[in-house]
Amino acid sequence: MFRLKLPSRALVLGERTLVMGVLNITPDSFSDGGEFLQPESAIEHAFAIERAGADLLDIGGESTRPGSAETPAAEELDRILPVLEGLRGRLKIPISVDTRRASVAEIALRAGAELLNDVSGLRSDPRIAEVAARHGVPLILMHMRGEPRTMQTGGFARDVMKDVVQGLRRSVAAARKSGVAKSQLILDPGIGFGKSFAQNYELLQKLSQLAKLGYPLLVGTSRKGFLGATLARDGKPAPPQERIYLEWSADRARSRRCRNGAGGARGGLPSRHENEAEELVDTSS
Repeated sequence: MFRLKLPSRALVLGERTLVMGVLNITPDSFSDGGEFLQPESAIEHAFAIERAGADLLDIGGESTRPGSAETPAAEELDRILPVLEGLRGRLKIPISVDTRRASVAEIALRAGAELLNDVSGLRSDPRIAEVAARHGVPLILMHMRGEPRTMQTGGFARDVMKDVVQGLRRSVAAARKSGVAKSQLILDPGIGFGKSFAQNYELLQKLSQLAKLGYPLLVGTSRKGFLGATLARDGKPAPPQERIYLEWSADRARSRRCRNGAGGARGGLPSRHENEAEELVDTSS
């Protein structure tokens, strides 16, 4: 059982697997780029995610899909701030902000975000940990091998478990050195971030080993490419909108492992794509 301290509440992990909805406010995210770029549509969809049963909402203003280019901090803030301000005091579920920049993290927390989600595991900007420690908010640390622009072009680790465990330990050490409490950390193995399709499945199979690190786990499969490859027809990967059913089955299996006591994997936060919140909300039943 884990207990995270948020500015407005405590979040208990372990009673069931929680669902995180994801809202991409970007023009180029792989599955919904541009769909919620306008603040009004993004705010409306945030409430739809909440109504669908998500336990948390993750908002991001920079695409980190394979091949994506870096987004300037000012542009990232222009995308997410109107949405955070429009949801403040209205959305009942806690909001995390997905960013690799301390400057963006600082402003997002002041605008109502209650968790930080760094997909670079503090490699892009280690000062994010200082921001999290100063505000006393939970920090999600993800493993990424390489950078978004080149991470899927090859050079995968020979031993993916060893690579992920070592990388996450480095991220944890950096966060702890900056003053983030151990009880405020969540780890994410980074499915699809610098891993081969086979390595993604290996990580999912070995979540109980990752749980031995002693932290709650967040797992985001979110209609990613390895699911499309599995569902390929005539040599063509299934498009993102057709990947949900295989993902739903995988989430049910993962939730069963959590309920059956697969180490500290119980209480993880499987990151969901925003359009999947309704279908996946019952995966722990």
